[in-house]
Amino acid sequence: MVDEKQIQEINNLIESWRTEIVDTLQKIIQIPAISPANDGKGELEKTELIEGILNKWGFDEIKRFDAQDEKAGGIVRPNIIAKIYGENKTGPTIWAVTHADVVPVGDLSLWSTEPFKPVVKEGKIYGRGSEDNGQSLVATMFAAFALLELKIKPHYNIGLAIVADEETGSNYGIRYLLNQNIFKPGDLIAVPDSGNPEGTQLEVSEKTILWVKVTTKGKQCHASLPELGINAFKAATKFGYLSDSELYSTFNYSDPMFDPPKSTFEMTKKEANVDNINTIPGSDIFNFDCRILPNYDPEEIWKKFEEISKRVEDDTGAKITLERVQFEPAAPPTAPDATVVKLLKDAVQKVYNIEAQPRGIGGGTCGAFFRRAGFPTVVWSKIDDTCHAPNEYCIIDNLINDSKVFSVFFASK
Repeated sequence: MVDEKQIQEINNLIESWRTEIVDTLQKIIQIPAISPANDGKGELEKTELIEGILNKWGFDEIKRFDAQDEKAGGIVRPNIIAKIYGENKTGPTIWAVTHADVVPVGDLSLWSTEPFKPVVKEGKIYGRGSEDNGQSLVATMFAAFALLELKIKPHYNIGLAIVADEETGSNYGIRYLLNQNIFKPGDLIAVPDSGNPEGTQLEVSEKTILWVKVTTKGKQCHASLPELGINAFKAATKFGYLSDSELYSTFNYSDPMFDPPKSTFEMTKKEANVDNINTIPGSDIFNFDCRILPNYDPEEIWKKFEEISKRVEDDTGAKITLERVQFEPAAPPTAPDATVVKLLKDAVQKVYNIEAQPRGIGGGTCGAFFRRAGFPTVVWSKIDDTCHAPNEYCIIDNLINDSKVFSVFFASK
Protein backbone atom coordinates (compact mmCIF):
# COMPACT_ATOMS: atom_id res chain seq x y z
CA MET A 1 0.00 0.00 0.00
CA VAL A 2 1.01 3.65 -0.28
CA ASP A 3 2.88 4.98 2.76
CA GLU A 4 1.57 7.92 4.77
CA LYS A 5 4.28 10.28 3.55
CA GLN A 6 3.36 9.65 -0.09
CA ILE A 7 -0.34 10.08 0.65
CA GLN A 8 0.34 13.44 2.26
CA GLU A 9 2.48 14.51 -0.69
CA ILE A 10 -0.29 13.47 -3.11
CA ASN A 11 -2.95 15.30 -1.10
CA ASN A 12 -0.89 18.49 -0.83
CA LEU A 13 0.03 18.54 -4.50
CA ILE A 14 -3.51 17.96 -5.79
CA GLU A 15 -4.87 20.53 -3.34
CA SER A 16 -2.37 23.06 -4.70
CA TRP A 17 -3.78 22.41 -8.18
CA ARG A 18 -7.37 23.17 -7.15
CA THR A 19 -7.71 26.25 -9.38
CA GLU A 20 -6.05 24.53 -12.36
CA ILE A 21 -8.24 21.45 -11.97
CA VAL A 22 -11.41 23.54 -11.85
CA ASP A 23 -10.28 25.57 -14.87
CA THR A 24 -9.56 22.38 -16.82
CA LEU A 25 -13.02 20.98 -16.18
CA GLN A 26 -14.57 24.28 -17.25
CA LYS A 27 -12.65 24.22 -20.54
CA ILE A 28 -13.79 20.67 -21.20
CA ILE A 29 -17.43 21.47 -20.45
CA GLN A 30 -17.39 24.27 -23.01
CA ILE A 31 -17.01 21.80 -25.88
CA PRO A 32 -20.21 19.86 -26.61
CA ALA A 33 -19.47 16.20 -27.29
CA ILE A 34 -22.90 14.85 -28.22
CA SER A 35 -23.22 11.66 -30.22
CA PRO A 36 -24.29 11.85 -33.86
CA ALA A 37 -27.08 9.49 -32.80
CA ASN A 38 -28.41 12.48 -30.83
CA ASP A 39 -27.74 14.97 -33.65
CA GLY A 40 -24.34 16.02 -32.30
CA LYS A 41 -20.88 16.25 -33.86
CA GLY A 42 -19.21 13.65 -31.64
CA GLU A 43 -16.22 13.85 -29.33
CA LEU A 44 -13.32 14.82 -31.62
CA GLU A 45 -12.88 18.46 -30.61
CA LYS A 46 -13.09 17.70 -26.90
CA THR A 47 -10.77 14.70 -27.22
CA GLU A 48 -8.17 16.80 -29.07
CA LEU A 49 -8.20 19.29 -26.19
CA ILE A 50 -7.72 16.48 -23.65
CA GLU A 51 -4.99 14.88 -25.75
CA GLY A 52 -3.14 18.19 -25.91
CA ILE A 53 -3.16 18.47 -22.11
CA LEU A 54 -1.91 14.91 -21.61
CA ASN A 55 0.86 15.36 -24.18
CA LYS A 56 2.42 18.09 -22.00
CA TRP A 57 2.60 15.93 -18.90
CA GLY A 58 5.17 13.27 -19.74
CA PHE A 59 3.15 10.07 -19.95
CA ASP A 60 5.17 7.07 -21.10
CA GLU A 61 2.65 6.26 -23.82
CA ILE A 62 -0.27 8.10 -25.41
CA LYS A 63 -2.20 6.59 -28.30
CA ARG A 64 -5.40 7.43 -30.13
CA PHE A 65 -7.72 4.71 -31.34
CA ASP A 66 -10.17 6.23 -33.79
CA ALA A 67 -13.33 4.36 -34.66
CA GLN A 68 -15.12 5.34 -37.86
CA ASP A 69 -18.81 6.01 -37.40
CA GLU A 70 -20.18 4.99 -40.79
CA LYS A 71 -23.73 5.71 -39.66
CA ALA A 72 -22.69 9.35 -39.28
CA GLY A 73 -20.86 9.64 -42.58
CA GLY A 74 -17.62 8.10 -41.38
CA ILE A 75 -16.78 10.72 -38.75
CA VAL A 76 -14.04 9.89 -36.23
CA ARG A 77 -15.05 8.71 -32.77
CA PRO A 78 -11.74 9.03 -30.87
CA ASN A 79 -10.51 7.07 -27.84
CA ILE A 80 -7.38 8.01 -25.88
CA ILE A 81 -5.12 5.55 -24.09
CA ALA A 82 -2.47 7.11 -21.81
CA LYS A 83 -0.10 4.99 -19.73
CA ILE A 84 2.54 5.35 -17.04
CA TYR A 85 4.82 2.35 -16.76
CA GLY A 86 5.09 0.70 -13.38
CA GLU A 87 7.74 -1.55 -11.90
CA ASN A 88 7.08 -4.13 -14.62
CA LYS A 89 6.17 -2.67 -18.00
CA THR A 90 4.76 -6.00 -19.17
CA GLY A 91 2.83 -6.58 -15.95
CA PRO A 92 -0.81 -5.78 -15.09
CA THR A 93 -2.31 -2.31 -15.48
CA ILE A 94 -4.70 -0.45 -13.20
CA TRP A 95 -7.15 1.33 -15.47
CA ALA A 96 -9.48 4.27 -14.94
CA VAL A 97 -12.07 4.33 -17.74
CA THR A 98 -13.97 7.58 -18.31
CA HIS A 99 -15.93 8.97 -21.24
CA ALA A 100 -15.81 12.22 -23.18
CA ASP A 101 -19.32 12.21 -24.65
CA VAL A 102 -22.33 13.83 -23.00
CA VAL A 103 -26.09 13.62 -23.38
CA PRO A 104 -28.15 16.38 -25.02
CA VAL A 105 -29.22 19.30 -22.85
CA GLY A 106 -32.96 18.59 -23.11
CA ASP A 107 -35.43 21.37 -22.35
CA LEU A 108 -33.39 24.58 -22.10
CA SER A 109 -36.15 26.29 -20.14
CA LEU A 110 -35.34 23.98 -17.19
CA TRP A 111 -31.75 25.25 -16.98
CA SER A 112 -30.83 28.25 -14.86
CA THR A 113 -27.44 28.52 -16.64
CA GLU A 114 -26.31 27.89 -20.21
CA PRO A 115 -25.37 24.19 -20.41
CA PHE A 116 -22.07 24.66 -22.24
CA LYS A 117 -21.00 27.86 -20.47
CA PRO A 118 -19.86 26.51 -17.10
CA VAL A 119 -20.69 28.54 -14.02
CA VAL A 120 -18.94 28.21 -10.65
CA LYS A 121 -21.08 29.05 -7.65
CA GLU A 122 -21.60 27.78 -4.11
CA GLY A 123 -18.78 25.25 -4.43
CA LYS A 124 -20.17 23.66 -7.60
CA ILE A 125 -19.47 23.73 -11.32
CA TYR A 126 -22.68 23.82 -13.37
CA GLY A 127 -22.82 22.61 -16.97
CA ARG A 128 -23.68 19.64 -19.15
CA GLY A 129 -21.12 16.92 -18.60
CA SER A 130 -19.77 18.48 -15.40
CA GLU A 131 -20.56 15.36 -13.37
CA ASP A 132 -21.19 12.85 -16.16
CA ASN A 133 -18.35 12.25 -16.79
CA GLY A 134 -16.24 15.40 -16.56
CA GLN A 135 -15.62 15.17 -12.83
CA SER A 136 -14.03 11.74 -13.02
CA LEU A 137 -12.32 12.35 -16.36
CA VAL A 138 -10.44 15.38 -15.01
CA ALA A 139 -9.93 13.86 -11.55
CA THR A 140 -8.22 10.75 -12.94
CA MET A 141 -6.08 12.81 -15.34
CA PHE A 142 -4.65 14.87 -12.48
CA ALA A 143 -4.42 11.77 -10.27
CA ALA A 144 -2.01 10.19 -12.74
CA PHE A 145 -0.17 13.48 -13.29
CA ALA A 146 0.48 13.74 -9.54
CA LEU A 147 2.46 10.48 -9.61
CA LEU A 148 4.54 11.81 -12.50
CA GLU A 149 5.23 15.10 -10.72
CA LEU A 150 6.14 13.39 -7.44
CA LYS A 151 8.23 10.79 -9.30
CA ILE A 152 6.36 7.96 -7.57
CA LYS A 153 7.04 4.75 -9.46
CA PRO A 154 3.81 2.76 -9.27
CA HIS A 155 3.75 -0.97 -8.66
CA TYR A 156 1.21 -1.51 -11.45
CA ASN A 157 1.21 0.17 -14.81
CA ILE A 158 -1.31 3.02 -14.82
CA GLY A 159 -3.76 3.40 -17.68
CA LEU A 160 -6.25 6.10 -18.54
CA ALA A 161 -8.88 5.17 -21.12
CA ILE A 162 -10.92 8.20 -22.20
CA VAL A 163 -13.55 6.84 -24.52
CA ALA A 164 -16.25 7.84 -26.96
CA ASP A 165 -19.87 6.75 -27.30
CA GLU A 166 -20.62 5.71 -23.72
CA GLU A 167 -24.02 7.40 -23.77
CA THR A 168 -25.30 5.65 -26.90
CA GLY A 169 -24.09 2.06 -26.72
CA SER A 170 -20.25 2.13 -26.59
CA ASN A 171 -19.86 0.57 -30.04
CA TYR A 172 -17.25 3.20 -30.92
CA GLY A 173 -15.79 3.34 -27.43
CA ILE A 174 -15.33 0.53 -24.92
CA ARG A 175 -16.61 -2.23 -27.20
CA TYR A 176 -14.22 -0.99 -29.89
CA LEU A 177 -11.24 -0.88 -27.51
CA LEU A 178 -11.96 -4.36 -26.16
CA ASN A 179 -11.60 -5.63 -29.71
CA GLN A 180 -8.16 -3.98 -30.00
CA ASN A 181 -6.72 -6.22 -27.21
CA ILE A 182 -5.59 -3.21 -25.20
CA PHE A 183 -6.69 -4.71 -21.89
CA LYS A 184 -4.72 -7.77 -20.79
CA PRO A 185 -5.42 -10.67 -18.41
CA GLY A 186 -4.64 -9.56 -14.87
CA ASP A 187 -5.56 -5.92 -15.48
CA LEU A 188 -7.69 -4.14 -12.87
CA ILE A 189 -10.52 -1.91 -14.11
CA ALA A 190 -12.08 1.05 -12.31
CA VAL A 191 -14.98 2.90 -13.94
CA PRO A 192 -15.70 6.16 -12.07
CA ASP A 193 -19.11 6.72 -13.66
CA SER A 194 -21.60 5.98 -10.89
CA GLY A 195 -21.78 6.46 -7.15
CA ASN A 196 -23.66 8.14 -4.35
CA PRO A 197 -23.39 11.42 -2.41
CA GLU A 198 -21.68 9.70 0.54
CA GLY A 199 -19.01 7.97 -1.57
CA THR A 200 -19.80 4.66 0.11
CA GLN A 201 -20.89 2.65 -2.95
CA LEU A 202 -18.37 0.35 -4.60
CA GLU A 203 -20.49 -1.07 -7.41
CA VAL A 204 -19.54 -4.66 -8.21
CA SER A 205 -22.76 -6.04 -9.72
CA GLU A 206 -25.64 -4.89 -11.88
CA LYS A 207 -29.14 -6.15 -12.54
CA THR A 208 -30.37 -7.40 -15.88
CA ILE A 209 -32.08 -4.61 -17.84
CA LEU A 210 -35.21 -5.57 -19.78
CA TRP A 211 -37.38 -2.96 -21.49
CA VAL A 212 -40.65 -4.28 -22.87
CA LYS A 213 -42.91 -2.44 -25.31
CA VAL A 214 -46.53 -3.58 -25.00
CA THR A 215 -48.87 -2.99 -27.93
CA THR A 216 -52.55 -3.86 -27.61
CA LYS A 217 -54.77 -3.95 -30.69
CA GLY A 218 -58.54 -3.82 -30.41
CA LYS A 219 -61.28 -2.17 -32.42
CA GLN A 220 -61.97 1.55 -32.39
CA CYS A 221 -65.55 2.76 -31.96
CA HIS A 222 -67.68 5.51 -30.43
CA ALA A 223 -67.42 5.60 -26.63
CA SER A 224 -71.21 5.55 -26.28
CA LEU A 225 -71.36 2.16 -28.04
CA PRO A 226 -68.55 0.14 -26.44
CA GLU A 227 -70.10 -3.17 -27.43
CA LEU A 228 -69.23 -2.36 -31.07
CA GLY A 229 -65.50 -2.22 -30.36
CA ILE A 230 -62.66 -3.70 -28.33
CA ASN A 231 -61.07 -1.21 -25.96
CA ALA A 232 -57.31 -1.51 -26.45
CA PHE A 233 -56.63 0.86 -23.54
CA LYS A 234 -58.76 -1.27 -21.19
CA ALA A 235 -56.83 -4.39 -22.29
CA ALA A 236 -53.54 -2.57 -21.76
CA THR A 237 -54.66 -1.46 -18.30
CA LYS A 238 -55.57 -5.03 -17.35
CA PHE A 239 -52.27 -6.34 -18.70
CA GLY A 240 -50.35 -3.66 -16.79
CA TYR A 241 -52.18 -4.34 -13.52
CA LEU A 242 -51.71 -8.11 -13.69
CA SER A 243 -48.06 -7.83 -14.74
CA ASP A 244 -47.24 -5.38 -11.96
CA SER A 245 -48.96 -7.54 -9.35
CA GLU A 246 -47.76 -10.97 -10.46
CA LEU A 247 -44.17 -10.11 -11.39
CA TYR A 248 -43.52 -8.50 -8.00
CA SER A 249 -45.15 -11.37 -6.12
CA THR A 250 -43.54 -14.16 -8.16
CA PHE A 251 -40.00 -12.80 -8.48
CA ASN A 252 -39.71 -11.48 -4.94
CA TYR A 253 -36.22 -12.62 -3.90
CA SER A 254 -34.37 -9.94 -1.96
CA ASP A 255 -30.60 -9.36 -2.03
CA PRO A 256 -29.37 -6.75 0.48
CA MET A 257 -26.28 -6.04 -1.63
CA PHE A 258 -28.51 -4.20 -4.11
CA ASP A 259 -30.34 -0.91 -3.76
CA PRO A 260 -33.25 -1.45 -4.06
CA PRO A 261 -32.80 -5.05 -2.87
CA LYS A 262 -35.52 -6.54 -5.10
CA SER A 263 -36.15 -6.86 -8.81
CA THR A 264 -38.30 -4.01 -10.12
CA PHE A 265 -40.98 -4.09 -12.84
CA GLU A 266 -42.27 -0.60 -13.55
CA MET A 267 -44.71 0.74 -16.13
CA THR A 268 -43.14 3.83 -17.69
CA LYS A 269 -43.61 5.50 -21.08
CA LYS A 270 -47.20 5.70 -22.40
CA GLU A 271 -47.92 6.69 -25.99
CA ALA A 272 -50.97 8.62 -27.15
CA ASN A 273 -53.89 6.56 -28.39
CA VAL A 274 -56.87 8.69 -29.53
CA ASP A 275 -57.27 12.46 -29.85
CA ASN A 276 -60.75 12.83 -28.42
CA ILE A 277 -62.48 11.68 -25.26
CA ASN A 278 -65.50 10.10 -26.90
CA THR A 279 -63.57 7.49 -28.90
CA ILE A 280 -62.66 4.05 -27.65
CA PRO A 281 -59.06 3.40 -28.76
CA GLY A 282 -58.34 0.53 -31.10
CA SER A 283 -54.60 0.67 -30.32
CA ASP A 284 -52.59 1.40 -27.21
CA ILE A 285 -48.85 1.31 -26.46
CA PHE A 286 -46.94 1.51 -23.19
CA ASN A 287 -43.64 0.21 -21.78
CA PHE A 288 -42.19 -1.68 -18.84
CA ASP A 289 -38.73 -1.02 -17.40
CA CYS A 290 -37.55 -4.18 -15.59
CA ARG A 291 -34.38 -4.38 -13.48
CA ILE A 292 -33.88 -8.03 -12.57
CA LEU A 293 -31.61 -9.49 -9.90
CA PRO A 294 -28.85 -11.70 -11.37
CA ASN A 295 -30.14 -14.84 -9.66
CA TYR A 296 -33.21 -14.86 -11.96
CA ASP A 297 -33.21 -16.10 -15.53
CA PRO A 298 -34.73 -13.17 -17.47
CA GLU A 299 -36.38 -15.66 -19.81
CA GLU A 300 -38.63 -16.64 -16.90
CA ILE A 301 -39.80 -13.03 -16.65
CA TRP A 302 -40.41 -12.97 -20.39
CA LYS A 303 -42.47 -16.17 -20.15
CA LYS A 304 -44.54 -14.57 -17.41
CA PHE A 305 -45.27 -11.57 -19.63
CA GLU A 306 -46.32 -13.94 -22.42
CA GLU A 307 -48.55 -15.98 -20.11
CA ILE A 308 -50.30 -12.85 -18.82
CA SER A 309 -50.77 -11.50 -22.35
CA LYS A 310 -52.50 -14.75 -23.41
CA ARG A 311 -54.92 -14.53 -20.48
CA VAL A 312 -55.75 -10.89 -21.23
CA GLU A 313 -56.27 -11.69 -24.92
CA ASP A 314 -58.68 -14.48 -24.03
CA ASP A 315 -60.53 -12.22 -21.60
CA THR A 316 -60.78 -9.06 -23.74
CA GLY A 317 -60.52 -10.13 -27.37
CA ALA A 318 -57.62 -7.72 -27.90
CA LYS A 319 -54.35 -8.77 -29.50
CA ILE A 320 -51.19 -8.12 -27.47
CA THR A 321 -47.71 -7.85 -28.95
CA LEU A 322 -44.57 -7.79 -26.77
CA GLU A 323 -41.28 -6.35 -27.99
CA ARG A 324 -37.87 -6.31 -26.29
CA VAL A 325 -36.76 -2.71 -26.70
CA GLN A 326 -33.58 -3.32 -24.70
CA PHE A 327 -32.18 -6.46 -23.16
CA GLU A 328 -28.88 -6.43 -21.28
CA PRO A 329 -28.35 -9.61 -19.25
CA ALA A 330 -26.54 -9.07 -15.98
CA ALA A 331 -22.80 -9.44 -16.34
CA PRO A 332 -20.93 -11.80 -14.01
CA PRO A 333 -20.38 -9.86 -10.77
CA THR A 334 -16.99 -8.79 -9.52
CA ALA A 335 -16.10 -10.61 -6.30
CA PRO A 336 -16.42 -8.24 -3.32
CA ASP A 337 -12.93 -9.32 -2.20
CA ALA A 338 -11.32 -8.83 -5.63
CA THR A 339 -7.99 -6.98 -5.56
CA VAL A 340 -9.34 -3.99 -7.49
CA VAL A 341 -12.20 -3.62 -5.00
CA LYS A 342 -9.91 -3.85 -1.98
CA LEU A 343 -7.42 -1.34 -3.39
CA LEU A 344 -10.07 1.23 -4.24
CA LYS A 345 -11.84 0.71 -0.91
CA ASP A 346 -8.53 1.35 0.86
CA ALA A 347 -7.90 4.52 -1.17
CA VAL A 348 -11.39 5.87 -0.39
CA GLN A 349 -10.83 5.21 3.31
CA LYS A 350 -7.46 6.96 3.30
CA VAL A 351 -8.76 10.12 1.61
CA TYR A 352 -12.37 10.41 2.80
CA ASN A 353 -12.07 8.42 6.03
CA ILE A 354 -15.21 6.44 5.16
CA GLU A 355 -15.88 2.73 4.74
CA ALA A 356 -17.11 2.16 1.20
CA GLN A 357 -18.85 -1.18 0.68
CA PRO A 358 -19.38 -3.45 -2.35
CA ARG A 359 -22.92 -2.98 -3.67
CA GLY A 360 -25.13 -3.86 -6.62
CA ILE A 361 -27.20 -1.38 -8.61
CA GLY A 362 -30.17 -1.46 -10.94
CA GLY A 363 -28.70 0.96 -13.46
CA GLY A 364 -26.36 -0.10 -16.22
CA THR A 365 -22.75 1.06 -16.49
CA CYS A 366 -20.03 0.31 -18.99
CA GLY A 367 -18.39 -1.77 -16.26
CA ALA A 368 -20.62 -4.58 -17.52
CA PHE A 369 -18.66 -4.77 -20.79
CA PHE A 370 -15.44 -5.43 -18.89
CA ARG A 371 -17.04 -7.97 -16.59
CA ARG A 372 -18.40 -9.91 -19.54
CA ALA A 373 -14.88 -9.88 -21.00
CA GLY A 374 -13.53 -11.41 -17.79
CA PHE A 375 -12.03 -8.36 -16.08
CA PRO A 376 -12.69 -7.67 -12.38
CA THR A 377 -14.25 -4.21 -12.42
CA VAL A 378 -15.38 -1.75 -9.78
CA VAL A 379 -17.48 1.37 -10.35
CA TRP A 380 -17.07 4.27 -7.92
CA SER A 381 -17.20 8.03 -7.57
CA LYS A 382 -18.58 10.52 -5.06
CA ILE A 383 -21.40 12.32 -6.82
CA ASP A 384 -24.82 13.85 -6.21
CA ASP A 385 -26.08 11.98 -9.30
CA THR A 386 -27.25 14.99 -11.32
CA CYS A 387 -26.29 13.09 -14.49
CA HIS A 388 -28.58 13.75 -17.48
CA ALA A 389 -30.59 16.29 -15.46
CA PRO A 390 -31.04 20.00 -16.13
CA ASN A 391 -28.65 22.11 -14.06
CA GLU A 392 -26.18 19.23 -13.86
CA TYR A 393 -23.33 20.07 -11.50
CA CYS A 394 -20.11 18.76 -10.05
CA ILE A 395 -19.20 19.48 -6.43
CA ILE A 396 -15.69 20.95 -6.50
CA ASP A 397 -14.60 19.21 -3.28
CA ASN A 398 -15.61 15.88 -4.84
CA LEU A 399 -13.60 16.70 -7.96
CA ILE A 400 -10.48 17.44 -5.90
CA ASN A 401 -10.84 14.63 -3.39
CA ASP A 402 -11.73 12.01 -5.97
CA SER A 403 -8.50 12.96 -7.72
CA LYS A 404 -6.65 12.22 -4.47
CA VAL A 405 -8.47 8.89 -4.16
CA PHE A 406 -7.45 7.78 -7.64
CA SER A 407 -3.86 8.92 -7.19
CA VAL A 408 -3.59 6.81 -4.02
CA PHE A 409 -5.36 3.97 -5.86
CA PHE A 410 -2.92 4.20 -8.78
CA ALA A 411 0.03 4.08 -6.42
CA SER A 412 -1.24 1.01 -4.54
CA LYS A 413 0.54 -2.34 -4.36
